[in-house]
Amino acid sequence: MKIGYSRCSAAGQNHQSQIDALEHAGCERIFQETASGSRNDREELTKMVEFARAGDAVVVVRLDRLGRNIRHTLDVVDQLTRKEVALVSLGEHIDGTTPSGRLAVHMLAALSQYELEQKRVACEAGRKAAIARGRLGGRPRSLDETKLKVARALMADHQLSMAEIARQIGCAPSTLFRSIPGGRGALEMSGQSAHFHAAE
Repeated sequence: MKIGYSRCSAAGQNHQSQIDALEHAGCERIFQETASGSRNDREELTKMVEFARAGDAVVVVRLDRLGRNIRHTLDVVDQLTRKEVALVSLGEHIDGTTPSGRLAVHMLAALSQYELEQKRVACEAGRKAAIARGRLGGRPRSLDETKLKVARALMADHQLSMAEIARQIGCAPSTLFRSIPGGRGALEMSGQSAHFHAAE
C-alpha cells in the first residue's frame, strides 16, 4: 500500500498540489499536516508512521516535507526502515525500496541540512557586517547636522527639488522630509518668523 504524507509549514498554505501528486503516484491514504518541518511533535506524521505496515511505501513530493532537520528526517527514515516500510520521494526520484534509493535518502538529507546551515552562516555574517557598519534593520538613521545644514541651504536656494536635494546629500526623500518636517514650506515659515522677531 502506498501512503502519502503532505506537509505545509503555515496555515493558509494549500495542500492541493501535493495531494494531486500523491494521488497521481497511487497513494490510497494521505496524511495532511500543517506544521514547521523543524518540529518533532507533528501529530499527523506520528499517525502516518504508526499506520504504515511492512511492505508499504510512504510517498512524499519532496524529501524536505518530512523535515528540515536532518536528525529528525533520519529518525523518520529509521523508523520506517525498522518497520520494513519504504520511502519514496517524487521530487528527487528516490525509490527507497532499493539499496541505492535508501543511500540516496541519507545523502540528500545530509545535503539539505548542509545547505540550511550555509544559509544560516551567511545570514549571521551579514548581520555582523551590518552591526559593524552601524546598521541593523529598522528605520534609517536621521541625517547628521552637516547634511541637514547643506539640505537647508539648498532648500533656501530654490534651485533644486526636494528629491534632487535628497539625492545630493545621499538619502531618500522620505528621510529628508522626516528630518525636516514640513519641508521647504516649514523652513520658509521659520525664516519669516526669525525675520519678524528681528524687526521687532
